[in-house]
Amino acid sequence: MPLLDFYPHTRLAHIGLVVTSGSLFALRGIATLAGARWPHAASLRYASYLIDTALLSAAVLLLIMLRLNPLTEPWLVAKLALLPVYVVLGVMALRRARSPHGRVAYFVAALACFGSMYSIARAHHPLGLFAPLLG
Repeated sequence: MPLLDFYPHTRLAHIGLVVTSGSLFALRGIATLAGARWPHAASLRYASYLIDTALLSAAVLLLIMLRLNPLTEPWLVAKLALLPVYVVLGVMALRRARSPHGRVAYFVAALACFGSMYSIARAHHPLGLFAPLLG
């Protein structure tokens, strides 16, 4: 059976993992801002690592199936450039920010970054959903 036959399942898994990863981050971030301790539990951190690893694995599989070079597709370049920014902002929001105001700023910035990556993926354009307005 060719690998491409698994495309619909892999795409659905990727989309589900994006939603799961983003939702878990948002929930942990809101709880962290509210002063809760449970968002820092080891089990949640490991679950987050597992979800994100599966998400990246599904993304790589999709690239292989579709024979896409992520460095020659402008929308994929934009998504890949935003990914480490999102990770750093998320780490700052959940663990490293020194003040409550800093946590809020990093959290909002991380959510905006996540939204941008989602928008880019939906539109298949580096400007995301703003492409029709600016293009």
